[in-house]
Amino acid sequence: MMTSTIFLSLLLALLPCVQSEITLIQPEAETGHPGGSLSLTCKTSGFNLGSSSMYWIRQVPGQGLEWIVYYYSSSSNNYAPAIKDRFTASKDTSNNIFALEMRSVKIDDTAIYYCATVVQDWAYGAGPIEPLIFGAGTQLTVEPGQKSIVKPKLSAFYPPKSSSKDAVQAAVCLASDFFPKDISLQLAFGDKPKANVTRPSVLKPDE
Repeated sequence: MMTSTIFLSLLLALLPCVQSEITLIQPEAETGHPGGSLSLTCKTSGFNLGSSSMYWIRQVPGQGLEWIVYYYSSSSNNYAPAIKDRFTASKDTSNNIFALEMRSVKIDDTAIYYCATVVQDWAYGAGPIEPLIFGAGTQLTVEPGQKSIVKPKLSAFYPPKSSSKDAVQAAVCLASDFFPKDISLQLAFGDKPKANVTRPSVLKPDE
């Protein structure tokens, strides 16, 4: 009994030494354009990628975490409806890389993308548990290309006629759904000379 107790103690003491630290390394940021393609990568170490369940999870600005991919193998996987048929996950076990190929990306795909895996652990009295381990995340920004110029939609709003000669009146010109973000307007009122007005956009361009 004494021998068994000593052996078990030595085994438990050695376990932390042989367990590798799990790491998931992702690029800090990527940029894409609507309709284009790109690839997100996650370099893994400290565990067997080929026999591990992997995940892609994203967080759209101002929203919570959104699961988008579960992947174990090419025959065992699941994709969220929003990205199904456009995104494809894969494992490169020779280089320990978990990848996400993205096609026909949209402005709505702008988000932080996290790769994640599960590692089985044991909780005393509760049995096995599988906590998720996350990478640091990749900030993906999908934005129109510099040559994708969108002309503004212009709407004019005129003040009602007033019988008072001293009334101060103002006409409003609303420019919306345009890109790039800055705009130059030329205003003319009746026979008065034109006025050039340049302003940074205060409305979000059409995406």
